[in-house]
Amino acid sequence: MQKIAVLGAGITGVTTAAKLHEQGFDVTIIDRQRYAAMETSFANGGQLSASNAEVWNTWATVIKGLKWMFESGAPLLVNPKPSWHKISWMLEFLGQIPNYERNTIATTSLAIEARAELSALASRWGVNFDHSECGILHFYSDKPAYEHARRVSALLAKGGLSRDELTPEQIHAREPQLKGDFVGGFWTPSDSTGDIHKFTYGLAEAIRKSGVKFMMETELRDVKTDKQGVTMTDAKQNQFRFDAVVVCTGVASREIAAKLGDRVNIYPVKGYSITVNLRDEQSQQAAPLVSLLDDKAKIVTSRLGKDRFRIAGTAEFNGFNRDIREDRIKPLVNWCQTYFPEVSTQSAVPWAGLRPMMPNMMPKLGQGRNPNVFYNTGHGHLGWTLSAATAAIVTKAVSDARDQRNTGDMLLSH
Repeated sequence: MQKIAVLGAGITGVTTAAKLHEQGFDVTIIDRQRYAAMETSFANGGQLSASNAEVWNTWATVIKGLKWMFESGAPLLVNPKPSWHKISWMLEFLGQIPNYERNTIATTSLAIEARAELSALASRWGVNFDHSECGILHFYSDKPAYEHARRVSALLAKGGLSRDELTPEQIHAREPQLKGDFVGGFWTPSDSTGDIHKFTYGLAEAIRKSGVKFMMETELRDVKTDKQGVTMTDAKQNQFRFDAVVVCTGVASREIAAKLGDRVNIYPVKGYSITVNLRDEQSQQAAPLVSLLDDKAKIVTSRLGKDRFRIAGTAEFNGFNRDIREDRIKPLVNWCQTYFPEVSTQSAVPWAGLRPMMPNMMPKLGQGRNPNVFYNTGHGHLGWTLSAATAAIVTKAVSDARDQRNTGDMLLSH
């Protein structure tokens, strides 16, 4: 098992390809876009945030979703139009509520593990991605949410994450540019931020020069597997043969997995962002340097270099719709004007992407039913945070399968 196809040139696909290449595999990345990182890995919130590892499987989330269903600007919006996919996902989501604590702790541990892996990848391959070890500040404007955050902190601590509880005065001391009244907050100095697109594209170009092959603008029509390997057919009826495949295709993974005999119940959850271009000195001085998470609005921010301020948030259950809606972008602009009134939003570039979410909010990793099929997908809102660790996990699974096959071949030859 030497010739590996990695499906998807987003953050999970490119990090997986890099790790496989480092282990001596002959790697080919296949993607329908012309360039790497052009879909969900294009303009997310920028946070590398173990402090945001809490899974969403709680009754409080369900109640909020029902409450906000008909508010177009709500942080969580569910299109009431039913589909079997949505219904099955929602039922499985509810079924995972008893696993909320366990999955939150596990996600925290994985996020912490990912930090060293990402740093090592960036260092080895010389990737610059506006990385800032600025820490992440969570702030709260109502008491019940703040009390819940205290309970979450206890779970994060079980996963290995330490964060500091802040008074309102300490919040403003930590980020003086932040306007508003708060009941309290939490500070995670070990969290950081960075530009996911710059990292993914930069790493893709580096491994390309090192020998990883890229089949871009390739739309796959069929994927079949047998005991010897995997056969793929593109839209022009060209066929390609590989020893194994790693599926890193985000929201498209469910359909591809079905062709490979696996059930991977990923649902596309749309998120929005704006990139505020800080064109003048006043805006650059007034924009925050630390990364923020506003619990009430479910909005996160990152400062990407000197002249960019990323604001992202909202979750929209609306199928594979990629439309950028003004009523979903406007709350992000208004948020900036409320909390950072001296920052000009004259140049605010909107974006929307589809997060690939499993019902348990945990990524799908490792081998499928067929020994030639592997998955690294379904990371939800933490793809950027978890990617380097999950790439290492899946690379080990592929390497172990190769070693087992080689051992078996040696025994048969004797």
